Formats: sequence, C-alpha cells, structure tokens
Amino acid sequence: ENAERGAAAFNSPSRFARLSSVNATVASRAVYLRFTAVTGDAMGMNMISKGVEKALSVLQEEFEDMQVLALSGNMCSDKKPSSVNWVQGRGKSVVCEAIISGEVVEKVLKSNVKDIVELNHWKNMVGSALAGSIGGFNAHASNNVTAIFLACGQDPAQNVESSNCMTNVEAVNDGKDLYLSVTMPSIEVGTVGGGTHLPGQSAMLEAIGVKGANLENPGENARKLARVVAVGTMAGELSLLSALAAGHLVKSHMQHNRKSNK
Repeated sequence: ENAERGAAAFNSPSRFARLSSVNATVASRAVYLRFTAVTGDAMGMNMISKGVEKALSVLQEEFEDMQVLALSGNMCSDKKPSSVNWVQGRGKSVVCEAIISGEVVEKVLKSNVKDIVELNHWKNMVGSALAGSIGGFNAHASNNVTAIFLACGQDPAQNVESSNCMTNVEAVNDGKDLYLSVTMPSIEVGTVGGGTHLPGQSAMLEAIGVKGANLENPGENARKLARVVAVGTMAGELSLLSALAAGHLVKSHMQHNRKSNK
C-alpha cells in the first residue's frame, strides 16, 4: 500500500515520468534511495527531482521522525565517476557492434586485424585495469560523447558518466575480419529540454531525425539519440585504435592539427 502511495506521489507532477523502482542503501543511520523512472524523451533530471520530493513527503507522513538531509545524496550518481552507474546503468544503456572486413582494415584504416586486437587488449583492458579505471575501458570515448553532446544540446557535464564505455575487439571469420563493439551503460540524453531548443542544436537533432518528443512512442527519440552516441563512439574507437596500431597518431596530429606556414 505504501509503495503504491509513493509511486502515485512520484508520478503526480509529470505526464511522462513514471516510477519503475526504488533501491535503498543503508549506511549507519542514513538511508540512500536511488529512484529509477522512465521520462519520455527528456533526459529527465527535473522530472525525477519533482517526483522524488513528492515521494519523500509521503514517507515523512509515515515516519514523522524522518529527516530529509538533501534531495540528492550522491547515490544518483550525477556527473561523477562511480561504480553504481557502471554496474546498474543510468539514462540509456546501449551495446553497439559491427564487423569490419580485413580489406577495409588494411586499405582504409592502414592497419591489420591482429595488431588492433592485440592493442585493444593491452591498452583498453589491461592498461585501464592497472590504472584502476571505472568505466574507462576504451581509447577515447569521452571525445566522441562530448562532441555529440555539444552538437545536440545535451548537458556537457554529464559526459562524465555518459562516457562509461568498454570497447571490445576480436578477430573473426578465421582471423580475417574484425569484430568491434562498445558497451555503454549510462548514456544520459534527451531530445526535449535543456539546450535542445537552441537553433544549431535543434537543427542537428532534426537532421538526425529525433527533434522533439515522439508522440506515437514517447521515449523513442531519446533512445535513438543514445544509439547515435554509441555508434559515433564506436567509429571513433576504431579510428584511434587503427592509428595507434599503425603508428600514425603523432603524424596525423602534426599534419591535421597545425597551422600551415604558407
């Protein structure tokens, strides 16, 4: 009965926010509640904040001596590196994969399957583990995520958790071709609200085909944008891994990232 009352209170301020679950973590005399909800095509922070306030007011009616210290206790966990987002997810969780032919790897990327697979193991897996990384098992996911966020009116500070990414590379088809995937459990995006109304960002969302709310299937535009983020990140991972494996990184920077003396 109390769960139903709490959910009804949470849902009351919004037409789209609907509570999915609440997880409680106890530390000494404190209880940290992590609310999970669907929020349509919005990223949803404001929706959830309003809903949480309403839900907590119901709890206070039942537990009169309960003290609410703050709306957020950092178990969210917003704009901070954390294991909870890596393990449980936050926003949209996406896995994207592709198979790149060995011919393309050699002729376009100027590398080879074996070297890319070996590099990904020692760099993205072993190197990241030695560094004690949380969600950083990738070459440069953050570069791609931030670029798309800025172009599409997202909150650039949420790049922190949205860039959680594990890049996996394998040799397939008898070692001739390259299998590539990115696993991104916490991409925080929306196609309404925030900076999505700005002219340039709105035009970009329209070009992708996800501008505004999806009236027929609420939330589908935001889900599609999350998939775009993952695809862009995967392409960037393939590019950098290929350049590193072929020893082209510094040469490319010197050639394309310096002013001409002419």
